[in-house]
Amino acid sequence: MALEPIYQIDVVRDLPLAKAYRESPSGPHSPDTLRLLNRLRWEPMHDKHVLVCLERHQRWVIGKLGVGRGAPVQLIEDRVFSSREEAEWTVFKWRWKNLTGEELPLP
Repeated sequence: MALEPIYQIDVVRDLPLAKAYRESPSGPHSPDTLRLLNRLRWEPMHDKHVLVCLERHQRWVIGKLGVGRGAPVQLIEDRVFSSREEAEWTVFKWRWKNLTGEELPLP
């Protein structure tokens, strides 16, 4: 039996929380922003987007987890990031769209 998260994202109410995360991705985060981040992270491991560091402190790509523990990560190498924060923001926006069905209206 799969557990369902209690909290669902509200695209209007949670937009200021997304903006707060964008402005300070490393925190500290308010309890409400942490609630949003936890919800965005609550998804099945299969096909979950993750960051992969190609070169320490210099280059990141986004990958997708495979099926099962130890399965290889499929790299999405069409975009290489020179900033961990920009890579994390991209994953944040992808997860937001996946869970809400709407693009996040923030740059």
